[in-house]
Amino acid sequence: MINMYKQKRVRKFINALVAGLAASLAWTAAARAADCPRKGTLGTSRILSVEPAAYPRVGLKNFPQTLPLRDHEVVLTFDDGPWPPTTPKVLGMLARECVRATFFLIGKPASEHPELARRIAAAGHTIGYHTWTHFSLKRMPPEDAVEQIDHGISAVEMALHGVATTTPSTPFFRFPGFETTQATLDLLQSRGIVVFGTDLWASDWNKMTPKQELKLLIDRLRVARKGIILLHDPQAQTAAMLPAFLRYLRDNGYHVVHVVSGTPGIDFDGAL
Repeated sequence: MINMYKQKRVRKFINALVAGLAASLAWTAAARAADCPRKGTLGTSRILSVEPAAYPRVGLKNFPQTLPLRDHEVVLTFDDGPWPPTTPKVLGMLARECVRATFFLIGKPASEHPELARRIAAAGHTIGYHTWTHFSLKRMPPEDAVEQIDHGISAVEMALHGVATTTPSTPFFRFPGFETTQATLDLLQSRGIVVFGTDLWASDWNKMTPKQELKLLIDRLRVARKGIILLHDPQAQTAAMLPAFLRYLRDNGYHVVHVVSGTPGIDFDGAL
């Protein structure tokens, strides 16, 4: 019994050490992203450190609270990747504009395309979690919902770092379809994981042309003036729309904020 207890403590210590190292590497990548040699790009205006205790759930479409963004500040988020036909295109466009975003990866495609998951992280983007297979957690038994969460986290961690741990490197999670239960919300809060909703979206799960999607998104942003924006990198229409949207942000005085996990009260300003 003593040996088993010691083994459990050692495993917990190793998992915590791996998570801390991964977070450190993620921050280093974000810091390296501060150099953008091309003038006239949109860029990333600042890095916002999000503390789970202060912001356990964010996004006004889903919760009473959102991130502390200023007027004309946006956080770009992409769900459901990685997806080889389109994710590299999205990454290329973000790189050309020196923009950092947050990608909520599904575990199964991350396990099938680990090199692409690592490419997203290597580009300095924040990686969050989006369950194992994107099934609705609201419509399954509670124990299956926990398995979906844990399997998704461990699959992404294995793809990124070669360690199948349920301790996320970055404690950011988004529910598929925003379908939550009180039990899963409480579980994630107890683990210190921030649940991301959104403030506005492009409705890109609906079939439309890139031009139609761009107009819809711009119209909604004109009303909201700031916020967390939800997009989907596996959607070809979104990949096609993105260059024009980034130009719109640049030409209309919007600023992109890159969210990372960190300590309370730290807010890094400065153009990327």
